Amino acid sequence: MSRSFYKIVGCMAVCFLIIGVGDRDVIAIEKARYDVLEKSEDFELRRYASQIVAETLVDGDFDEVGNEGFRRLSTYIKGENRKKQSISMAGPVSQSEESEKIAMTAPVNQQKAGQRWRITFMMPSEYSLETLPEPMDDRIVLKQVPGQLMASLRYSGTWSRKRYEEKMARLMSILLEHGLKPVEEPIFARYNPPFMPWFLRRNEVLIPVEPVEK
Repeated sequence: MSRSFYKIVGCMAVCFLIIGVGDRDVIAIEKARYDVLEKSEDFELRRYASQIVAETLVDGDFDEVGNEGFRRLSTYIKGENRKKQSISMAGPVSQSEESEKIAMTAPVNQQKAGQRWRITFMMPSEYSLETLPEPMDDRIVLKQVPGQLMASLRYSGTWSRKRYEEKMARLMSILLEHGLKPVEEPIFARYNPPFMPWFLRRNEVLIPVEPVEK
């Protein structure tokens, strides 16, 4: 058989391998919990449950801040933190510090916050604010985010600002059709790691909303 045939088969094998690895990773990663209230094509109206996030604010351009924020937060969940040990009332009284690794979750969110960008990781549901280890980087804050109504538009492809803004504009027009109004800045949600091929990525524009009063 020709070399071109083997090249095609080889490329297909690599693609299937990537898809398989991606699926297993997605299954293993905890995602934000929500109920779908409305759905049409790539649009969904969701009711999100309350969640705890690790948050950091980053200065810079849209295409640059995600990498910096991801680096800070991934360093935290990989062990750059202080775990407060419980102290027994019996003597001797002692306290030690150790690092704890925290499981990755999805999505990673990016949202405008004044002149900066807010990058957040959702924390696994097994933790509370009291049991999460304290970040060693004082630019990271742990906080409880209340449940909220969220409009979503899903798309694949690159993480460019141009593509994000095109999808955001489309979602804004859908909100008008559904009688919804934004109550916070839009959120750029990324579900996959940077090494995932662009055509396999799951991206979303999320906008916190509320019904328009009639």
